[in-house]
Amino acid sequence: ETKDRFSHKLHHKKSTSTSLVLTTYRRTQSSKKTMSSNLILPLSVAAVVSVVGMSITAIVGVTRDNGGTVVMGSNNPSPQSLLINTGNVDLTTRGPPSGVNPCDGAKIQLDNVQCAAAAINGQLNGQSGANVTKGYVGDLDVDVEPIDVPYYQRGLCPVNVHWHEGAEHLSVGEYDEMGTGPTGKAEAHRALAGEVREGFQCRYYDESEDMFTKPYEWKHCVGMKVGQTYEVHWPHSAAGACGTTNQYQTPFYDGVFCNLDMETLVTLTPQQIASAVGVQAQIFTIVNDESYYYPNLMRGMIVDGEKGSDIAYYTGSTTGTSRDNEKCSSYAPITWQVDRKCHKISASSFDQLCADMKSQRDDMSDDLYAHGSRELVADEWAADNGKLL
Repeated sequence: ETKDRFSHKLHHKKSTSTSLVLTTYRRTQSSKKTMSSNLILPLSVAAVVSVVGMSITAIVGVTRDNGGTVVMGSNNPSPQSLLINTGNVDLTTRGPPSGVNPCDGAKIQLDNVQCAAAAINGQLNGQSGANVTKGYVGDLDVDVEPIDVPYYQRGLCPVNVHWHEGAEHLSVGEYDEMGTGPTGKAEAHRALAGEVREGFQCRYYDESEDMFTKPYEWKHCVGMKVGQTYEVHWPHSAAGACGTTNQYQTPFYDGVFCNLDMETLVTLTPQQIASAVGVQAQIFTIVNDESYYYPNLMRGMIVDGEKGSDIAYYTGSTTGTSRDNEKCSSYAPITWQVDRKCHKISASSFDQLCADMKSQRDDMSDDLYAHGSRELVADEWAADNGKLL
């Protein structure tokens, strides 16, 4: 026996019967022995073993709280093949054990304000989503600077992921009024009848190409469309439950304010807030083509080649259709890092993201579908601190 081999240990009794204690087995390159075995691991804790020469049949019980059967077979010296049947349990969406969620209900309520009145009183901070076209500068004079390095370098972590129907930001030539999709042009950023408000669209859509029109069988995301443009947001916070099972939260406000209360919030300066809370935004057109697959969208913006390489940095606010150019968000100033380019991404990438969201401890089901898009922020409410690095 070599040091890198764990063998079967036989315990002989006086009788001719033999019992087997099954331990991990690894075949070394020097070993020429061939074991023919079938290991069936059902739901129990009993073991029945019979040994006849070198032919071994073992039934070993393993307790599993999700049920199911593990079948392992080997009739040659190649690596063992493993088949796991977990019954009705979908492992792709199975979450951690239930437990205390310290972020639940942590949202601090800040009501919307009248934009003009707040501006007159000097209490209006820049709003989002703004024009991020290269060279654009807003008209609102602000005294804060956005975070201009990756958020993790400043101790922020992603606390949520969600997306909007169409783009809330504007990047001329990438996602703008000329963009098209399965619903047609953005039509001056108007809402679709009976649906959420649609933002700008990218310019990729071509109904003559299958990747933009071939239906995809969605298993986890809700109400998504191939060929449609979506703006994905990853809110980040230095006050999140970073590095824990409770890091991701819905609504995202719970994640942002998880370790921050109102008493502390009111003591912070605008710059301290903008340095502790930020959002990554990236705009995609969904295609039914696996060559555009990217895993792990939970982690944040894709940074790969052209993706995540042309970023607009500015300070703004939370978005959503409860705000417009008359009603402004009080959740400001926060940093925004927005990819100016539009990118194609496979529908399966989004569906995997939704599966990952289902596997979180907090219930993220309210973010498995697209939210409506806020209308483009007027120049007078857009901060003048936008930059390109």
